[in-house]
Amino acid sequence: MNQLTFSDMEYSNRRKKTRREEFLDAMDEIISWSYWVEMIRPFYFANRIGR
Repeated sequence: MNQLTFSDMEYSNRRKKTRREEFLDAMDEIISWSYWVEMIRPFYFANRIGR
């Protein structure tokens, strides 16, 4: 999804990154998210009727 949220637009003009942003950027580089998504997919709610 490429649409910017209001907070993305507000913070896109800042110069300095926060420690949280630096941490999350580092985590994006380290973790292979596709591996974890495939592990979780069988247990993820997929709009099926029932519990």
